[in-house]
Amino acid sequence: MRAARYHSYGSPDVLVVEDAPEPHAGEGSVRVAVLATSVNPIDVLLRAGQLAQVLPLDLPAVPGRDAVGVVDEVGPGVTGTRVGDLVFGLGGVSDTTAELAVLTAWSTVPEQWSTEQAAAAGLASATAAAALEALGDLEGMTVLIEGASGAVGSAAAAFAVAAGATVVGTARERSFAFLESLGALPTTYGPGLAGRVAALVPGGVDAALHTAPSDSLADVVAIVGDASRVVTVVDTLGAARLGATSVNARNDSALLRHAAALGRDGAYAPRVDHVLPLADVVRAHSLAESGSGKVVITQG
Repeated sequence: MRAARYHSYGSPDVLVVEDAPEPHAGEGSVRVAVLATSVNPIDVLLRAGQLAQVLPLDLPAVPGRDAVGVVDEVGPGVTGTRVGDLVFGLGGVSDTTAELAVLTAWSTVPEQWSTEQAAAAGLASATAAAALEALGDLEGMTVLIEGASGAVGSAAAAFAVAAGATVVGTARERSFAFLESLGALPTTYGPGLAGRVAALVPGGVDAALHTAPSDSLADVVAIVGDASRVVTVVDTLGAARLGATSVNARNDSALLRHAAALGRDGAYAPRVDHVLPLADVVRAHSLAESGSGKVVITQG
């Protein structure tokens, strides 16, 4: 099969498209003929070697954590999924940017989503759902989401609104209309955030989700006033220091089915900013590394 791979850690230029061994579905997994994948922050960190001490990879490695595709192999122990089903989901730590990929958590794709949106949904929605799960019942709560216009933040905003929460989301002003379309109250991030939040929700904030790659976790904790009601998906060290909760995505099909159900209800449409073919994987990683939005790689 054709796959993106890198034989050494480094910049996006280490990526090449070449022949690679085919994976096969094992116990509790399915293999898909990949239609598209997305580039997530962890893909960039892994490729650059920044996580080599904690998540070492066997090189050459195929990048990618999530994918959408048509099931062509069903592993032992799998029920309710058949060859020919269109699914999106999560693979291993790094292995999906290829013609074939094995998923260990998945859900059927809502008809309301494009192929590109389904490709963008896997890791983002699983991360957002797991983070909000850690906050418990959100009905009637006011939730601050730091970094609400990103892939994880926007998923979390949509999920929290659907759960009955009032959501305040931080973003650049150019993303305000997008946040309003999710049902969130937008405001800018940075100095003075506490005052801006208080003006929007005078009754205060009950909980917060920190999704922005910034050092703002301490400010978010101060706004909530209770570190135990703050979850971060990006600042593990800060969470340990401040008493907040750090959450990572987990390969759990239930989280993905929840995202899909909200998609069918029209409550969640995964964000996609750039779409490139597999042949342009170097540019795709460069765009993702620059922070210019959610990047999807198609097999076209």
